[in-house]
Amino acid sequence: MAEYFLDIEYNDITYQEEEVNFKEFECCTFTNCNFSQCAFVAVTFIDCIFNDCTFSNAKINYVAFRTVTFNRCEIKDVNFAMCDKLIFEITFNNCILDFSKFYTLKIKGTSFTNCSIIAVDFMSTDLTEVIFDNCDLYRSEFAKAIANKADFKTSYNYTIDPKTTKLKKAVFALEGLKGLLYKHEIIVQ
Repeated sequence: MAEYFLDIEYNDITYQEEEVNFKEFECCTFTNCNFSQCAFVAVTFIDCIFNDCTFSNAKINYVAFRTVTFNRCEIKDVNFAMCDKLIFEITFNNCILDFSKFYTLKIKGTSFTNCSIIAVDFMSTDLTEVIFDNCDLYRSEFAKAIANKADFKTSYNYTIDPKTTKLKKAVFALEGLKGLLYKHEIIVQ
């Protein structure tokens, strides 16, 4: 049985490998906390907010994120693909997500705002109606993703192959067209 924590603020804590395991947090706020040493097992976050936290290299294979917001967090090289898929709802604001993986997840309607999303794996991910607002998508992989109605218009440095990625009604800025045409060696000036 998981320990349950409701409406608690956690500040300036560096969590050890198993410290948060078998716990459920609801309506909690974590500020300036470090989870990078954690190997999560049976952890649930419901309606939680993470401010200025570090998750880089954390093993989050058995975590449930249900309506969770990350603000100014460093989340490098984290594999979200093995998270609990039931009510998986996350929002990222001003975060660094470089080298992370969302492979095969359904993250419909997720919002990424002012994020560094360099070399992130979105292969076979459902990105329907996802908003990439002013994000650096350099070398991120979108093969076999569903990005219908996704909004890329203010983001940059992406390369997406329309032959391998579903992009029906996706929105792009004119300046971003070269990221869709790179494979065809077409020069846009």
